[in-house]
Amino acid sequence: MTAVPGRRALLRATMMTGLGAMTGANLAGCSSPAGQEGERQTTFPGSSATTPGRRRVLLAYFSRPGENYYYGGRTTLQVGNTEVLARKISSFIRCDVHRIDAADPYPWNYDETVRRNVREQNDDARPTIKGRRPSLDGYDTVLLGSPIWNVRAPMIMTTFTEQLDFRSKTVVPFTTHAMSGLGTTARDYARSCRGATIAQGLAVRGEEVADADTDVTTWLRDLGLTRS
Repeated sequence: MTAVPGRRALLRATMMTGLGAMTGANLAGCSSPAGQEGERQTTFPGSSATTPGRRRVLLAYFSRPGENYYYGGRTTLQVGNTEVLARKISSFIRCDVHRIDAADPYPWNYDETVRRNVREQNDDARPTIKGRRPSLDGYDTVLLGSPIWNVRAPMIMTTFTEQLDFRSKTVVPFTTHAMSGLGTTARDYARSCRGATIAQGLAVRGEEVADADTDVTTWLRDLGLTRS
């Protein structure tokens, strides 16, 4: 996969396509969905989806740390860029957070991860997820976060979405990327999140995710999710 430097992209659309490279970078932890076991959950301070009369929001994301693309070169990330973005989002809204982890973790080495992702895309694979999925009962909105690898979200996101009931839910993609924006997430989630409405997404360049607060707050305000 190749990538070139460019400006941060805030993409408001229900479908986007592009050419991309892989991204990966930082975070800590909204409250995790109750009753789930066996998966790493993160707790993001100040977030809760249980306020009466408020839209209930689940933020589910996949993020990869390790060697990563950075302005044409490489850098090492202890925590993935998508996780950094997930933390920013959760600091501005009340939500629950669910981290998606691969049963077979992706390699730390960038090129090895690229090769694995190409195989999984070519094979239309469904990488196994570690632990149990959350129930979507009671949630109105599901934010789905991932990097964009070779124009689309990693195949593990299809594993996750195909096994859940999205009827009557609003699905909102957010991505970190090198140059592909939202990639094919809107199209892919329209297929795998059966019965859902796909809302406008947010795409942020991985190299610029630390400075994305304005983009995040503008996007959340447009979606009507910002805390009052």
